[in-house]
Amino acid sequence: MALYQRKDIRDNLEDSIFGSRDSEIRMPKYRFPKTESDPKVILEVLKDELFLDGNARQNLATFCQTFEEQEVHEIMDLSINKNMIDKDEYPQTAAIEERCVHMIADLWHAPESKNTVGTSTVGSSEACMLGGLAMYWRWREKREKEGKDTSRPNLVTGPVQVCWEKFCRYWDIELREVPMERESLAMTPGTMLEHIDENTIGVVATFGLTFTGKYEPVKALCDALDQLSGEKGIDLDLHVDAASGGFLAPFCAPDIPWDFQNPRVKSISASGHKFGLAPLGCGWVLWRDRGDLPKRLVFHVNYLGGDMAVFQLNFSRPAGQVISQYYEFLRLGYEGYRKIHMNCYRTAQYLAASIEKTGLFDILYDANPEKGIPALAWALKKDAKVNFNLYDFADKLRSRGWQVPAYSLPKDAQDVVVQRILVRQGFGLDMAELFMEDFRRTLTFFEGHEVVTPLTQREAGGFNHAG
Repeated sequence: MALYQRKDIRDNLEDSIFGSRDSEIRMPKYRFPKTESDPKVILEVLKDELFLDGNARQNLATFCQTFEEQEVHEIMDLSINKNMIDKDEYPQTAAIEERCVHMIADLWHAPESKNTVGTSTVGSSEACMLGGLAMYWRWREKREKEGKDTSRPNLVTGPVQVCWEKFCRYWDIELREVPMERESLAMTPGTMLEHIDENTIGVVATFGLTFTGKYEPVKALCDALDQLSGEKGIDLDLHVDAASGGFLAPFCAPDIPWDFQNPRVKSISASGHKFGLAPLGCGWVLWRDRGDLPKRLVFHVNYLGGDMAVFQLNFSRPAGQVISQYYEFLRLGYEGYRKIHMNCYRTAQYLAASIEKTGLFDILYDANPEKGIPALAWALKKDAKVNFNLYDFADKLRSRGWQVPAYSLPKDAQDVVVQRILVRQGFGLDMAELFMEDFRRTLTFFEGHEVVTPLTQREAGGFNHAG
């Protein structure tokens, strides 16, 4: 019979985490462990590994929120075991989701006479997929009724985020992406019309371009589609990918007619976890009217003994993000959202002005609220006498923790290499001043250190969020 001593147990309990036996074991990385371990030790080991990630607050590449109030953390803890898909089990969570849809419909000027519908998603990429699917099915049903061919659908877009490439590939649709040109870094009415034919299922306008931050001219695009319909009888819908701008323009540029004020706009998608200020994992898509969402795409689930229509690509997912979104709506209102976002614009404008003062860079976008999101983008001047490229510059900035992507623009402008900064809640003027100190310090470094072999985009690494 084995003998156990209280002393052995007591000694083990009093061990420091890094004095315990578990801490001396190399943690399994590719094979499932056979035994259990001390939870405190495992937590500490994981924390240590996560130190190797970049500091999220210094990530100036991402569009997603990297700061949340303590109250949001509490809501996420309360909701950790709530499944967004289970409407019957969590009816109040479903009610909160419904309220958010109605609030967003109001924000995006959904007509009172229309029966606007919408749903939450895991992000704007899923929201885009749903908006694109509805557009494709509307076009196909219309063509079938007219006895026309549906085998060669195409979608016309400007320079888009990769989710639209995925959409077209998954559903076998030709993507007609309007090339980005030096003179025009976005889709214009003229370049849009050049790519449209009778097989076009619709047009996607991006309200906050991934590459530069600028808004595409939704109203002008809609006017051009009206003219096309009158002249050639090609009647097309427009989806607005407002991943960023959908929660900016209503507060900071309310006079821009980008949303459901345009009858051609049949659907809008946006990220709640970008400038909607919700935690990661929240998106929204709304349709102008119930008739704009084909019935065959909608499934029905039991909800409090009744029927609830659902449309999603995902199934089980956490509810905390949607509940947190509702918290932000109630907590901030128009006033709060405007204050936060205008501060972001002012910080981005300070950065743009400071970088321009160096005399080495052309500012491609300077965070004008009437023209785009709180971001800035720049390129080296053609006549700049420097011994580095922007890939070298981005790599050196990372040595101080700053993640500022450098990347070439898309087709027809791929010789232009830019850097871009997104300014979000939590990155204020004080942090911006610290960044500019490191920016100038990096310039000084290259003045005294010759670059023998400039880095390429692949070598520099980093994720530019453009796809």
